[in-house]
Amino acid sequence: MGESGQPNRETNLTTVARKSDRELVVTRTFDSPVSSVFDAWTRPELFRLWWAPKSMGAALSGCEIDARTGGGYRITFGDGDDSATFFGTYLEVTPPARLVWTNEESEDAPVTTVTFEAAGEQTLLVLSELYPSAEPVADAVAGMQAMSAEQFAQLDELLAAGRPPA
Repeated sequence: MGESGQPNRETNLTTVARKSDRELVVTRTFDSPVSSVFDAWTRPELFRLWWAPKSMGAALSGCEIDARTGGGYRITFGDGDDSATFFGTYLEVTPPARLVWTNEESEDAPVTTVTFEAAGEQTLLVLSELYPSAEPVADAVAGMQAMSAEQFAQLDELLAAGRPPA
């Protein structure tokens, strides 16, 4: 944390890179313990507070998370005709170190893996999206850079406010 008790935005940068022709990797360090960051990803009452980028202007109208191997998730942005729903199945849930899930809303959707690595009182988060082919990756890079940076800044604010239990 910076001197003001706020996340250190100069050092906690979100990076997005292509790892291969089919894989994107996003990294970010959070100034919070790994258990708090993991909880923010797996508890719907916390997840809904940071996942929707405020710049989109569409809050989450639905957020169901059954974070266990074989469980599922269903996240809806907006309402009615202006809504978009994302859903899938958790392939692996290893608290507080690793989540792996499918994204089943389209046939081009990736399998997502998120790892949480403790580094003292900080957490290194690595999010990897493995796509079924190379075609959707090029389009995903720019969108992922803008969206994940905003989402993770919102998560930083939630964690700095002490919302998740340590």
